[in-house]
Amino acid sequence: MRSLLAMLLMTAVAGAALAYDLGNQRPDKPLMTYPQNAPNPDRQGGDTIPDAVVVSIPVVDLAGTTAGYADDYDEVCPYTQSTSPDVVYALTPDFDTPAVIDLLGSTYDTKVYVYDENLALVACNDDFYPDYVSKIELVELQGGVRYYVVIDGYGGDFGAYVLNIYIPSPCVVDCPAGAEFEGEPPLVDGYEDAFNGGCNSPEFGNPFGHITGWSFCGVSGWYLSADGSQFRDTDWYELTMPTQGFLEIWGDAEFPTYLFELGPQDCGSVAVIQNVIIGPCSEGTITIAGTPDSTVWLWVGPTTFDGDGEYDYVLFPWIVEATESRSWSGVKAMFD
Repeated sequence: MRSLLAMLLMTAVAGAALAYDLGNQRPDKPLMTYPQNAPNPDRQGGDTIPDAVVVSIPVVDLAGTTAGYADDYDEVCPYTQSTSPDVVYALTPDFDTPAVIDLLGSTYDTKVYVYDENLALVACNDDFYPDYVSKIELVELQGGVRYYVVIDGYGGDFGAYVLNIYIPSPCVVDCPAGAEFEGEPPLVDGYEDAFNGGCNSPEFGNPFGHITGWSFCGVSGWYLSADGSQFRDTDWYELTMPTQGFLEIWGDAEFPTYLFELGPQDCGSVAVIQNVIIGPCSEGTITIAGTPDSTVWLWVGPTTFDGDGEYDYVLFPWIVEATESRSWSGVKAMFD
């Protein structure tokens, strides 16, 4: 547990508003102009599906380049109009398995697609990371089926990529006994977020949830609007600052999730004061300092606009005493 001085320093550093997207609908992405694709003699992968390079799971830090390849494929996920060169890998898992396909470490604006042996699109992603690098968080693969992984680019961009394909460790976040529940309706397609959508739901009066207990279980995820647009669920909460003036909020989630402290408390000018990413099955914490009995705004939601269905998260708002020393496991154990 950090000392009280460390908490004060952390709060001071976090005081400037940070530029994060608080919205629930994917923003538009401008089409950029990139340098011409010049031939490259060092070609690491297959140019098309018929000559795809065969790999097997796990694929670890496989480096290559799309420079010098042809533009053969494009998918809307959700952006189209790509004229970038692409490369193709093939894999056939031995058994049914979920898989993660990650381009973290690539140096350009990537896109990635997965086709099955009938060339039907199974999954795709354009922007997962803030630098526009792609990741398919979870795709279900069938044993004995040939799949093709296409590494592409947005617009006309191309360059060096790093490919990792692996089977994720299962992450299940348990809700502790006696916890307070969010109670949001199921995130079905066509959903309208009239429940704790905060500043993203002005048509419903900017509803906020309220966290009053010291263990809280919520649900987030993704859904399609009535017109087929992709949305993520963003949960906005109000908490009351305790008389001690410090509040430490621990959290975990089944999917990478932002936990934001927001301010000022005005939908016209609200921004991120401090943040942490919680999950999957990876705890994080923020410490908030404020006037006793004042209101705190929290925001919880997926780090990416791409996803399907729902997942669970848990929060432990803990009153901080200057002399206290507690661990994450110790806080959780109080509610088991």
